[in-house]
Amino acid sequence: MGLRFLVVEGNTRGARQAHKAAYGQMLSESYAQVIQDIERNAVCDIAFPTDEGANLPDRAGLESYDGIVLTGSHLNIYDRTPEILRQIDLMRAIYASGTPSFGSCWGLQVAAVAADGDVQTNPLGREVGFARRLRRTPAGQGHPMLEGRPEVYDAPAIHLDMVTTVPDDATVIATNPVSAVQAAEIRRDGGVFWGVQYHPEFSLAELATIIRQRAELMIREGFCRTPEEVQSYADDLTALDRDPSRTDLAWRHGVDAEVLEPARRTREIRNFIEHRVKVQKSARGRA
Repeated sequence: MGLRFLVVEGNTRGARQAHKAAYGQMLSESYAQVIQDIERNAVCDIAFPTDEGANLPDRAGLESYDGIVLTGSHLNIYDRTPEILRQIDLMRAIYASGTPSFGSCWGLQVAAVAADGDVQTNPLGREVGFARRLRRTPAGQGHPMLEGRPEVYDAPAIHLDMVTTVPDDATVIATNPVSAVQAAEIRRDGGVFWGVQYHPEFSLAELATIIRQRAELMIREGFCRTPEEVQSYADDLTALDRDPSRTDLAWRHGVDAEVLEPARRTREIRNFIEHRVKVQKSARGRA
């Protein structure tokens, strides 16, 4: 029997539809595709907790999955709207279910807040395009989530908020000069969550789509001067996605195989499946 995953989309309906119109898939659909590229026989269900009245799984339903994954989102968790509170409540239920869980960006933030941590705007500003000079913390040395990563690496990223208060039972695994918490393991109510502030699931084409959608933001915050510069940057990422051997573009944007090769870019997700999902499936007598 293939592994069963629940992919929890963090975006509201309008944001989901806008991303699908631009990219062809919702964030949750592209995340599910990454999982299925890693595990060909995996089955992925998708949940939309931002939707009022959404049919979300109860504890027994959550326990029936081998792994649960939380996507990114356009939301800011400190706004505490009903769409956000439902996601925090769901994450608390995920912890209590004991099902292995993983999250990217917003997913890490939801997991931190659900475990009584805090998230606020990064005073250094937005991290966009790539999170640079990521490295293990002393506590993260040897942690299996980063198995196979070099000592220093880059990864796709776009976020303004960051974890500012780490939950009591948490280990910060990776950091960089922009965000102190770039990867963490959080334990709560018998559950274990692995998460990263960056986006190992993003292809360069999906990252380019998101940047095009945020052209005004890119200009307003000083990353680009004109719409043409935004478009040029996104076009380069799209070209690199189609042809990772473009040494000229890789050099221009300072990216290497950790970003260009899918098996290396998605390393944390692969490690989650190998070291958490499969191990726990066996331990729970579901192998």
